[in-house]
Amino acid sequence: MKRKALVSVSNKEGIVEFAKKLKELDFDIISTGGTAKTLQKNGMDVIEVSAYTGFPEMLDGRVKTLHPKIHAGILAMRDRKEHLESIATHGIELLDLVAVNLYPFRETIRKSDITLEQAIEQIDIGGPTLIRAAAKNYRYVTVVVDPADYDPVINEIKEKGNTSLSTRFKLAMKVFQHTAVYDSAIAQYLSSRDYENNVKEWPDSYFLNVFLKQPLRYGENPHQKAAFYMEENPPLFSLAKAEQYQGKELSFNNIVDAEAAFRLISEFKEGYAVAGIKHTNPCGLGLSENSQLEAFKKAREGDPVSIFGGIVAFNKPVEAEVAKELISMFLEVIIAPGYTPEALEIFSSKKNLRVLELPLIEKPQGYDIRRVTGGVLIQEWDDIDLDKNNLKVVTKRGPTDDEMEALRFAWKVVKHVKSNAIVVAKKDMVLGVGAGQMSRVDSVKIAIEKAGDKVKGAVLASDAFFPFRDSIDAAHEAGITALIEPGGSIRDQEVIDAANEHNIAIVFTGIRHFKH
Repeated sequence: MKRKALVSVSNKEGIVEFAKKLKELDFDIISTGGTAKTLQKNGMDVIEVSAYTGFPEMLDGRVKTLHPKIHAGILAMRDRKEHLESIATHGIELLDLVAVNLYPFRETIRKSDITLEQAIEQIDIGGPTLIRAAAKNYRYVTVVVDPADYDPVINEIKEKGNTSLSTRFKLAMKVFQHTAVYDSAIAQYLSSRDYENNVKEWPDSYFLNVFLKQPLRYGENPHQKAAFYMEENPPLFSLAKAEQYQGKELSFNNIVDAEAAFRLISEFKEGYAVAGIKHTNPCGLGLSENSQLEAFKKAREGDPVSIFGGIVAFNKPVEAEVAKELISMFLEVIIAPGYTPEALEIFSSKKNLRVLELPLIEKPQGYDIRRVTGGVLIQEWDDIDLDKNNLKVVTKRGPTDDEMEALRFAWKVVKHVKSNAIVVAKKDMVLGVGAGQMSRVDSVKIAIEKAGDKVKGAVLASDAFFPFRDSIDAAHEAGITALIEPGGSIRDQEVIDAANEHNIAIVFTGIRHFKH
């Protein structure tokens, strides 16, 4: 008796070729609705499911495969005599392969004008039931939900006469991953609105579906095991999609630092920008309108000690003359939206240097999620742009044009520094960074010390308000001429008065950039 395959797919990519190859391997094809029509248009002889079950499709196609002749044929265990006798009694034949993928629910709900009724119509009932049944009975049934598996399945049947138990187990596991993601998308969509389709600010449930990309050598420290998991369809501008040209496998800390690096460099899309990152904090950032090499030298000069063993990120493809400078340093990772062939050839002399390519972030997707004991914290990404029209000069002296340009530059950088965060800068170069101190004035002192002699005439950005005038006094003593901060302290006037005493210009943003 011929083997039978049930084929019913929403995503018809590759299905005609797959079905034809099954036919060549002497399978009968049972199919439904649009899939049957597609196969028939391509000259294939298929058995329509209504003819196979002896029961017509009904309720506008909502009921077609929900039939004992289908499900008993899938679920019967071939090594149980009573199962085989039972299906024989009812004239039911075994189904050996199920190729099904589900209604495009997730694709549908991405459309901005979709109604609740339209979304609900894309909730598949028969499809999940079919593939779950086949996956449960993987010892005997091959189930395929991903078009990428069509060729491997065909090749294995050709070579061995059937798929192996190992293959069927892997395909079954894929089914339950597939249905889990599908059902969680439905649950999340429905929990995010009421029955009138009014969207809630926060859904009642939030599901994060991630899949193993690779085990890592260890976590933050050698005694911690770790792995990298990726979303099902990560955006192109994500580390999960990055192309690695060379170097050792990324470590846990490499990934965390690289994420910080390309989030920072994505702030700067015009001209040439180069950033150095160490332990997720900027340790240098340089800008140039004309030369990538000039931008790189400014970034390195910002803190030539801290950049050792760090990450360097670029907003433009890396050029050969910069690559020559990079290989003279010890770095963990280079990250950029591209490389010239000459630059890649130069990097090849340092085999352990990790060289990653991925585009700059366009707009962060989803939410910023952090694990805590017993739950997670979910928030929007901190991607607010600084509107220059909302800036408020609060001192007697306003910033000069050059100072304002430097302040806005420093403000972009300070957003990416761990709180308490201070950045001392010129308009095209970070001079010093104070990060993660328990006292804001200590961060100010560290940033000033890092800036060294270059601090005179520089500006300073603070991620949150100054609680006391001590930071203003320290800035004045160092030679800083202008500051940018959110404002909002009960002692704002004390801070403003200190700035006026020292002829320092202060600009309030009304925006805070804590980064814990």
